[in-house]
Amino acid sequence: MTLSSKRILVFDPLIAGVAGDMIVAALIDLGANLSSVVEAMQSTQKHLQGCKKFEISISDTSRNGIRAKKVDVNAQEGIVSRSSTDLIDSARSCLTEIDISEDAKVFAMTALNSIISAEASIHGQKPEEIHLHELASVDTLADIVGTAAALDDLDCFSDTKIFSTPVAVGGGSLRLSHGIVSSPAPATLEILRSHNFPTVGGPVEAELATPTGVALLTSLVPEFINYYPSMKPVLVGYGAGTKEFGEVPNVLRVTIGESNDSGLISDEVLVIETNIDDTTGEVIGHAMDRLLQEGARDVSAIPTLSKKGRPGHILSVITDRAIVEHLCSVLIGETGSLGVRILPCERRLLFRENFPVEIVVANTKEVVNIKVARRTDGQVVRIKPEYDDLVKLADKTGKPLRELDQLTIRKAWEVLHQ
Repeated sequence: MTLSSKRILVFDPLIAGVAGDMIVAALIDLGANLSSVVEAMQSTQKHLQGCKKFEISISDTSRNGIRAKKVDVNAQEGIVSRSSTDLIDSARSCLTEIDISEDAKVFAMTALNSIISAEASIHGQKPEEIHLHELASVDTLADIVGTAAALDDLDCFSDTKIFSTPVAVGGGSLRLSHGIVSSPAPATLEILRSHNFPTVGGPVEAELATPTGVALLTSLVPEFINYYPSMKPVLVGYGAGTKEFGEVPNVLRVTIGESNDSGLISDEVLVIETNIDDTTGEVIGHAMDRLLQEGARDVSAIPTLSKKGRPGHILSVITDRAIVEHLCSVLIGETGSLGVRILPCERRLLFRENFPVEIVVANTKEVVNIKVARRTDGQVVRIKPEYDDLVKLADKTGKPLRELDQLTIRKAWEVLHQ
């Protein structure tokens, strides 16, 4: 659940996956300053030992009729592997030299550490012990630094809500320094796993998502979406991959848009539903209590008329994606249902917060918790005292609940306007 930002950035690797050079190219196509980004990328050469030659060229190209930017790197290196410590030291030295914000530097180091941690996990070693081969090349560091510089130039580290669709990882096999492995590469899969980031296989038999690409993406994007958020698209950038895949355009699309700010929070949940017409009200009530205890956001039972004229209920559960499988099991176990429906749902709701107020009535003091609902601009829409706290105060004072409710709301308004 997040407050709306004025600007939205959407990465769309759903069809052609993601690689570091594709991200840099797409951000340049969006409008990031070309010379600044290239200069930042080229600065990695002098900070990485063993790099003899490093040239970058940016060009316009086309993939299946879609115009895109392409980043090409020509590098010669006398070293085939580097330690994680060497890479981290080189990255820090480079980031200290170039003119980017602290947020951009933190992002770059986070992405690099994500790659190192993934490799260490795969090989069963500590991060400081690992040596990298393909991922130790200068173009890996250049992609990380270039992405940080481009995002910083586009001012994406402030007042920008960033999303991504699921990542296409391709299929088939690929050859690494350790031998032939299936796609996605082990490091790619480990990074996606560690960030609980969704993937889709295909749509071609090739490596579509690289470790550098997913490290950059998962370090930047706090949440994924299945569908684009509500926004007004302003700029669209396309970054081309190296290969061409027939009917699939090998491009990463990145979109900057303005939020259709309604003053509400955007939220994605799942709704679990099942029809019940062969159990008692007590069983349904107990099932609802269990589901709430197990983490459901909300549960409701809707009366309905089922087959053969039998009275029944639709039991509806609102939940987060992380516990949907568990709640499905609880729902089926408690009700005896033969199956459930799972529906993705995008919500708009007010921002909610709680705070306590001390109420004094007839020489009796009681703390009442207050629920406040606001729009994203801070405007208070609703104030509601906690029912159980009001009941406790009513029992102690003998005052009507309705009177105490009004008194508490007035006190809450005074606290909010202090």
